[in-house]
Amino acid sequence: MFRRKTRSAAREVRKPRLYMVALRAAFFTFLVTLLSFAVGLLLGIVGVLVYAYVEKIKPDMRLAYLDVAAPFAVVVGLVVLVLTVAMEIKHYRQSKTLGGIERAG
Repeated sequence: MFRRKTRSAAREVRKPRLYMVALRAAFFTFLVTLLSFAVGLLLGIVGVLVYAYVEKIKPDMRLAYLDVAAPFAVVVGLVVLVLTVAMEIKHYRQSKTLGGIERAG
């Protein structure tokens, strides 16, 4: 009575866009860098407080930001950027190939 559409018939094939590779990579890198900065700052604050308590000195919270969180976030951001760009290019090439096969068939 009712005819169900198959999954391939219901889905339209879209061509992958190269500019979306850079956009997705930049967005994901920004999010992970922001998260790593927050985690690095938290660990830096804890480290500075422990160090100040052990040495019986006044804690200098600038060290948590300047010497721990910022370098940590930069390193993590660069690693994530390289890995994300590589992964997105691989995904782009795979989608392009599979889309061509699907359009041909």
